[in-house]
Amino acid sequence: MGLTPCLFDKPAALGLRQLMQTLRPQIYAYLLLLPAFIFLVGFTHYPALATLFDSLMSTPRGARPAVYVGLDNYQGMIEDPIFWKSLVNNFWFALVTIPISIALSITMALWVNDKMIGRQFLRMSYFLPTVLPMIAVANIWIFFYTPGYGLINQVLQAFGFAGQNWLGDPTLVLGSVTVVAIWKEAGFFMIFYLAALQGLSPSYKEAAALEGASSWYFFRRVQWPLLMPTTIFVLVNALINAFRMVDHIIVMTKGGPDNASSLLLFYLYEVGFKFWDQGYASALTAVLLALLAFVGLLQFFVLDRRTHYR
Repeated sequence: MGLTPCLFDKPAALGLRQLMQTLRPQIYAYLLLLPAFIFLVGFTHYPALATLFDSLMSTPRGARPAVYVGLDNYQGMIEDPIFWKSLVNNFWFALVTIPISIALSITMALWVNDKMIGRQFLRMSYFLPTVLPMIAVANIWIFFYTPGYGLINQVLQAFGFAGQNWLGDPTLVLGSVTVVAIWKEAGFFMIFYLAALQGLSPSYKEAAALEGASSWYFFRRVQWPLLMPTTIFVLVNALINAFRMVDHIIVMTKGGPDNASSLLLFYLYEVGFKFWDQGYASALTAVLLALLAFVGLLQFFVLDRRTHYR
């Protein structure tokens, strides 16, 4: 009777051992992914869900706890003219900064990719604004825009033009802060395009030269389609940057004059940390995340079909 369990335990043990040997690579893989998964959930998914939950609650005041208010915060957002003003400003800001930054970055990358004297110096000059903190960049451009003795006004007056109050005129302030963002971002995006250009085979250019193709035709028909994966990556980053920039707004204009330069994230910052309205700020955050997710998915699904992956 004592031998009977051994006859049944041995095949079971062998099967369990084989199962563990089969699952061991998967277990190791999940253990390696576990730290990243914990950080992803803790710092991305949980805050997003918590923000969505807070957007349905009122803001706690002193001893009064938060209560469920449903869609009241979103209703207040629809009736808030400053929200719509900030949203429109942000769309114009993105509509200008994204294509101009990408066009400048491609142009600079094509230029410094060719063999020329001082190529390393040009690369460093283009990339230098990227390594500067946005607060420092904003203070530099405040000097450029200062009425009276600012650098831009001095140049205009030297040519007989009248100086402008670039940051004090509601019709000029949004364009002025947009120029700062473009100056800051173009060099950063140039690095990605330069790396992509250096990854292209020289045989493409040699074949185009043998066929007598112009530089513009070679770029439009060969280089640009091959750069589409990089362009999608840059587009997504440029879109995120356009909706998350707030540093230079705080330093240069504080959203003024008359909310003419207020962007969505700056308004969210004011509501959350200046007016301390947690519920309304959470609703603004939820709308901002929804906009970014929608446009990001649209870019991926629309542009991805026209992308050539080597």
